[in-house]
Amino acid sequence: MNLDQLKTSLPRKARKYDPGKELFTRWGKQLKEQLEQENLPAGSIVLPEYPRPQLVREQGFQSLNGWWEYAFTESSARPDHMDGTILVPFSPETSLSGVRRQLQPDEYLWYKKSFENPLHNDSERLLLHFGAVDQICRVYCNGKAAGSHRGGYLPFTLELTDLLREGSNELLLCVKDCSDTSFQTRGKQKLERGGMFYTAQSGIWQCVWLETVPGEYIDHIRITPDWDKQQFEVSLTINTGRRGTLSEKSIKAVLYQPVLLNESHSDEKAIWKQDVLTEMTTELTEEVRLILPISNTCPWTPEQPWLYGIRIETGDDCIFTYSAMRCFTCERDEKGIQRICLNHMLLFMNGVLDQGYWPESLMTPPADDALIYDIQSMKKHGFNMLRKHCKLEPFRFYYHCDRLGMLVWQDMVNGGYSYDMMKVCYLPTAFPSTVGRWKDTGQTAYKRCGRKTAKSRKVWKDESAETIRTLYSFPCIAAWVLFNEGWGQFDSEDNCAFVRSLDHTRILDAASGWFDQGAGDLRSVHNYFRKLKTEKDDRAFVISEYGGFGYFEKDHSLQDQYYGYGLMKDRRELRKRFQKTMKELMTLRQEGLCAAVYTQVSDIEDECNGILTYDREIDKLEQERR
Repeated sequence: MNLDQLKTSLPRKARKYDPGKELFTRWGKQLKEQLEQENLPAGSIVLPEYPRPQLVREQGFQSLNGWWEYAFTESSARPDHMDGTILVPFSPETSLSGVRRQLQPDEYLWYKKSFENPLHNDSERLLLHFGAVDQICRVYCNGKAAGSHRGGYLPFTLELTDLLREGSNELLLCVKDCSDTSFQTRGKQKLERGGMFYTAQSGIWQCVWLETVPGEYIDHIRITPDWDKQQFEVSLTINTGRRGTLSEKSIKAVLYQPVLLNESHSDEKAIWKQDVLTEMTTELTEEVRLILPISNTCPWTPEQPWLYGIRIETGDDCIFTYSAMRCFTCERDEKGIQRICLNHMLLFMNGVLDQGYWPESLMTPPADDALIYDIQSMKKHGFNMLRKHCKLEPFRFYYHCDRLGMLVWQDMVNGGYSYDMMKVCYLPTAFPSTVGRWKDTGQTAYKRCGRKTAKSRKVWKDESAETIRTLYSFPCIAAWVLFNEGWGQFDSEDNCAFVRSLDHTRILDAASGWFDQGAGDLRSVHNYFRKLKTEKDDRAFVISEYGGFGYFEKDHSLQDQYYGYGLMKDRRELRKRFQKTMKELMTLRQEGLCAAVYTQVSDIEDECNGILTYDREIDKLEQERR
C-alpha cells in the first residue's frame, strides 16, 4: 500500500449539518406527492404495514405514524408551545420529516400526539410500541410518566392502560441525543459528517404503534430451529400484568406446512393459510417451552427460502409467527480447511455491505418497497448475503430477507467515546501485520478504542444482549459481528464467550477488519488496497470488506465532492474492475476463502462506492442504455 492509496481512504473535511440540496428516491417522491395531493390520513400511507411480522395479532393494531407536533428546547422542562408538525417516523434532520433541523447535544426534542382510547372493556390492556428512538427518551401519557428508554437502535414497549382516560388522550415524548459527543451507541452518525461517517439524526426513526391486548398476553417469543433433531423449539413468556398469576391452564400451538413467498409482493398471511402439519396443547406456565417436530423437511436456502407458519393460542390471546428449518456451522472440508456451512453443506457467502441509508430519510426506509428493491437488486447480481453494517433495521427488513432468501450478517452497533482514528483505523490499514494485531484488553486499549469507562463497556454488553433477544428468531441471520475496525472494541475474547452464551446457533465474527484476538469462528480481514489473498488460520477465513470501487454520478448524488477507494472514470471501467475481482474471488474460494463482503449496496452522502446510486435510480453494474 502506498501513501496515495491511503490518502484516498481518508475522510474529506468534516462539515456541520447543512440541509442544503435535497435528493429523493422514487418512493420518497411518491410519498411526498401522496401527502400533498391525497385526502388521506398520513398514518395510512406512511409505512402502513404491520411493523412486527414475527409477532402478529389480527386485531388491535393502530399505527401512530403520521403528523405529530414537535418542539426544540434548551431545557428539559415541558415547552409552553410547539414549533410545528413533523412526519413520524422520519427524524427531524431528514427531508421527509418536513423539519430539516439537527438536534444538538445541549438541546431537547419534544413530540406530542393525540389519540382516542381504543379499549372496549376493563379486561383489555393498551401497549405503545416504538421501533427505535435515538438516543434517550422519556414518555408521558396525559401528563403522567409512562416510562423511559436508552438505546437509539433498539425497540421498546410501554403499557398505557392505567394512564388512559375516556375519549382523547395525549402522548408526549422528550428526547435527548448526545450523538458522537458521548459513549452512547451511535453507529456511523457524526455531528460533523464526512467520508465514511454520515449526518447525525435523532428522535423517532422507526414505526410507532398502539396495540390492544387481553389481560394475559404473550409478551415475547423465541424460536430455535434444531436441524439435527428436525424440530422447532418455541419459548414464550406470558405477561400477567397486575394479576400476577396465570388464569389460563393451557396453551395451543399449530405448525403449518411450509410455503415460498419469494415474489416481489407476496401475501404474508399466506404463511398461516397452509395445511396443518403439527398441532399440540400443553400446560401453561409464565415461561413456556414447546417442541414442534417436523417430517419431510423443506430446508431454508437462499434459492428456496421455505417458511413455516406457527399459530399460538392461550385464553383470549392469539399470535401468528413463523420460522425456517436451517442451521449455520463451521466444518472442515476434505482438505481440513474450515468452511462455513448452511444445513451442514458448504456455502460460499457472497456478501455486500448494507448500511441502509436513504437521501430523504437517512436510516429510515421511505417505504417497504424500498427495502425489497435493495434486497432483490443485490440478489440479481449474485449476492446471497448482506452484512447489515453498524445499525439495526426495522423488523420488516429481516422479514423480507427471510422470505426472499437473503442471508444477513448482523453488526452490533458501535459506540464508545471518540476513537483515535489514526491508531484505530489508518495505521492498521497501512500495517495490518503489526498494528493490526494490537491487543484489545487493558486501559491503553480501552482508551484507544473509546471504551475507557466501565459504564461504556456495560452499555455495549447490555445493548448487544438486547439486540440478540430482539432479532434471535429471524432465520436469515447467519452471523453476529461484534466489532468493526476497532470502533469501541474491547475484550473481544470474553465478549465472544458472552455472545455465545446468549446464542450458540450462529457464527461469530469477533473482530471484523483487524485487532484480531483469535476469538470467534472467523479470521475476518478488510482489504481495500492490496491484492486479495487468503490466510491460513484454524478458523474459517473471510474477507469481510473489499472493493469500494467509486464512480460518481453527478445528477444522482447529494454532494458535489465524493469519497471512495479508487475512482473509476466511467461505468464501463467500474464493471470491468468488478468482474475481474469476482474472478479473483473464485480462485480464492478454492484456497479456503469462505465469505467475502463487497462495499457496498448504495452511495451514501460523500461516498460514491455503491452498486446503486444514493437515489437508487441507477444500477452502476448494468449496461448503459443507448
